Order: sequence, then C-alpha cells, then structure tokens
Amino acid sequence: MPTPTKGARLGGSPAHERLLLANLATALFTHGRIKTTEAKARKLRPLAERLISKAKRGDLHNRREVLKTIRDKDVLHKLFAEIGPHFADRNGGYTRIVKTMPRKGDNAPMAVIELIADKLVATEAEKARGTKFAKDEAAAPAAAVVETPAAEEAAADEAAETEAVAEVEETPEAEAEKSE
Repeated sequence: MPTPTKGARLGGSPAHERLLLANLATALFTHGRIKTTEAKARKLRPLAERLISKAKRGDLHNRREVLKTIRDKDVLHKLFAEIGPHFADRNGGYTRIVKTMPRKGDNAPMAVIELIADKLVATEAEKARGTKFAKDEAAAPAAAVVETPAAEEAAADEAAETEAVAEVEETPEAEAEKSE
C-alpha cells in the first residue's frame, strides 16, 4: 500500500495537488514571486528548489524531467537559461517564504514565496546593519573623491583668479564710496 505524502493536503486528489503545485511553480518562475497561502508555499518550496537544481545541471535528461512538471516551454527556457545559471554558485536555498497579513475573506494565513536575488539582498541587509561591507561601500565614493582633488584644485585656482579680478574691479569703486 502506498504511503501518503507528508504535509498538508491541499484539497482534492493527489493528481489535483500535483497539478496545483506545477501551476504554482510555473507562476513562481514566470514572475519571480507569488502570493499564496502559507501551506501551499511550504509545499511548493521543495518542488521549486528541486527544479532549480535540475536546471543548474542543464542537460537534456534534466530538461525532460523538469518538462514533466513545468509544461510551458517559455518558462522552461527561462528556468534553464536565466534562473539556473543565476544560482550556479549557490547550493540550495533558492527561495524565501515571507509571511504576510491573513486573507481578508476567510482569514487564511498568507505568504509570499520568491526567488532570492543574492547580491541585492545581501547588500541591503549589510547596509542596514552597518557592517564592514557597508563601510567599504561608503569608503569607495570617498576614494573617488580623493582621486579628483587635482580637478578640484584647478577649479579652485580658477575661482580664486576670478575673485581676484573681481576685487580689483571693486577696489576703485569701494574707494570712491569711502571718500563720499
């Protein structure tokens, strides 16, 4: 007798659950993030991670295995051409689940499941914490300013010459006003 799968039953038969998860995975790969119930997001995460791992390998066998789940060939191409190579240096943890406010109609717990954008998230988090990376980023623009003092000095010299000429022109007028 086959043992049932672990986790929440998402309503209906096992075939309906499989199709529901396949459609959720297709939407996730198309849009990068989707809003769904918490239970569906938790069931979707391992499936999506497995599909991305197969996309990282990129051979014909894995493409056909993913095609069993993701029926849309445009999404399949995006998965193998963009998403798989994007996560090439990452071993797992390709998705993130963030809990949101409950659904208004039935108070069901909702969540957003999204693909992780490595560098963007790490940079924002470190800037918020004020860690070494954020300090290095702040120092980089300062270094660019340090490289340009020669240009600033030239501009300052021109400004000083302009002021000196203006003072020379104002001096006779200033003497005339003082004498009055």
